[in-house]
Amino acid sequence: MSAEFLTVAMFATLLLSIALGHPLAYTLAGVATLFGLIDYGFNVTGLFMQFANLAWGLMNNYTLVAIPLFIFMANLLDSSKVSDELFDALYVVLGGLKGGLGLAVIAVCTVFAATTGIIGASVVGMTLLAAPAMIQRGYEKELTAGLICSAGSLGILIPPSIMMVVFAGLAGMKETTVGNLFAAAILPGLLLSLLFMLYTWMRCTLNPSVGPPISKAEASKYSAMQKWGMTMKSLVPPAALIFAVMGTILIGIATATEAAAMGALGAMILALVKRKLTWAVTRKACVGTLRTTAMVMLLFIGGTFFSSVFLGMGGGDVVSDLLLGSGLNRWVVYFIMMFIVFILGMFIDWAAILLITVPIFMPIALDLGFDPLWFAISLCVNLQCSFLTPPFGYALFYFAGVAPPGYTMMHIYRGIIPFVLLQVIGLVIMTMFPPVTLWLPALFFGR
Repeated sequence: MSAEFLTVAMFATLLLSIALGHPLAYTLAGVATLFGLIDYGFNVTGLFMQFANLAWGLMNNYTLVAIPLFIFMANLLDSSKVSDELFDALYVVLGGLKGGLGLAVIAVCTVFAATTGIIGASVVGMTLLAAPAMIQRGYEKELTAGLICSAGSLGILIPPSIMMVVFAGLAGMKETTVGNLFAAAILPGLLLSLLFMLYTWMRCTLNPSVGPPISKAEASKYSAMQKWGMTMKSLVPPAALIFAVMGTILIGIATATEAAAMGALGAMILALVKRKLTWAVTRKACVGTLRTTAMVMLLFIGGTFFSSVFLGMGGGDVVSDLLLGSGLNRWVVYFIMMFIVFILGMFIDWAAILLITVPIFMPIALDLGFDPLWFAISLCVNLQCSFLTPPFGYALFYFAGVAPPGYTMMHIYRGIIPFVLLQVIGLVIMTMFPPVTLWLPALFFGR
């Protein structure tokens, strides 16, 4: 069979299997096994040896040790309720502004994103904490849902991010090490946070009924000194943890894996100080870490096997020849790749998209002369949209699962549209101004 036919058939089989609802990790491995046998002439032993070598190589990848450590840190932070105290402080400080509660939510999610990369914890936690207060004070349902879902998903981009660790393990390039990816993702993440804040502030200023301020009596309940003290007190613990993780990486003291271990230790100390480090909390964090890590590693093994078979039978060359041989301008090819990732994000988990697209798109980007680090962050910013885009955006379902009474999925879908557009605008800004991505890696690592 020709490589062109096998490429189309392999992707069609994968999409059909996903549409039928089969588990993604097993689907990737199963489709790879089927087409690997066809390509290998049904040489079962040879295919099994390839699979075993790939799995063994992944288990020996030192970088991936950071994944369970970051997940453990996130689980402990969720139990220590650091975000609750910060929201309470910013609620008082910003609540008197039009859209102030929305700005407080975005600020808390941005800080929380810099300490953990677990989207479910961020969205569910902020929904339970902030949504009832916002609805009670007259905030529009759509705006409330949109800003909590979008700001809560910043954790997948702002480091420490599991997605960056996975990307570094897949790409295996010196330009896309975990440290470089972490440094490069900081400004794009803050840019998206700023865009969310500007939109919320402008929307509530032009139409105060969608995001009214809290009452003057409630706003003046605390003095300026008390507000300053509350804010600083709630900011110190997450700031210390951010330095323990990101600071040690950026100043060259620790590798990403070592920094993840420091972050996990810091989260334990923080939980202990807040008297939350009980046996039940520790056990829950360990079990949650085990389950999430097992899921990620199964996806990693299945996706790597799929990519290996796909590239081995010439699928990568088929896609590369199709895009590079079309005669299109390199920016047109770039936007085609981004569009493919955006559409995939509506239906497939971010990890699967990375596992499928990185081995195919990164060589094409290099052939087109794009900076690999810049292209990698563009891909990751695009993938963040997968948490928000209907019909299967995970953040939307996290919000819906714990939303206040009276919410429907249509409220959530309508509310998220402006924030998806803001993320697209952020991606365009990054594309037009590469220093947004590349300045910090050059500053800290001399790229």
